[in-house]
Amino acid sequence: MLKRDTMNQKVDWFFEKDTKWQKEYEKLRAIVLDCGLTEELKWGVPCYTFRKNNIVLIHGFKDYCALLFHKGVLLKDTNNILIQQTKNVQSARQIRFANLQEINDLKQVIKTYIFEAIEVEKAGLEVKMKKTSEFEMPDEFKKALDNNSDLKTAFYALTPGRQRGYLLHFSQALQSKTRESRIEKCTDKILNGIGLNDKYNK
Repeated sequence: MLKRDTMNQKVDWFFEKDTKWQKEYEKLRAIVLDCGLTEELKWGVPCYTFRKNNIVLIHGFKDYCALLFHKGVLLKDTNNILIQQTKNVQSARQIRFANLQEINDLKQVIKTYIFEAIEVEKAGLEVKMKKTSEFEMPDEFKKALDNNSDLKTAFYALTPGRQRGYLLHFSQALQSKTRESRIEKCTDKILNGIGLNDKYNK
């Protein structure tokens, strides 16, 4: 049974709402809080911190719910259960669950991973992130930049983070047509110095 003083009331709604993962979420919450982490609400989901640094969060999708370790790439993953959500995710790694039984079966393993993640944070270890120049630029976007000097100037005037956002957005499309469509839709934003996820009023 969870102690109320370890639970954050601001997060309760997430666990109380009627979803297919409600029982799984509750179990994951109990396991994580048993490891002594602080419960907070970030990005609309329960996030667990150590000395104000993010360790792990709980989230769910159509086919699975998961624990997402913010610096999961630094964990040893002795049980070979960590998953890279997409090829462009550099730091975070998930442990995915399809049902409550899987969580119960892995309870001690989950705790081991959480305690290791805490030790990573205590040691001050950081993930070496790729530089913007190391991100792959799709051929379609190279062509667009070569054909539009204003677009090229505007893109390289963006902050590195905004550049990476666009490069990831374009490269995640599997088909050339889709990449071209995304580039076309984003051209005005780039020309106006606006990031992919920034609000934009034409």
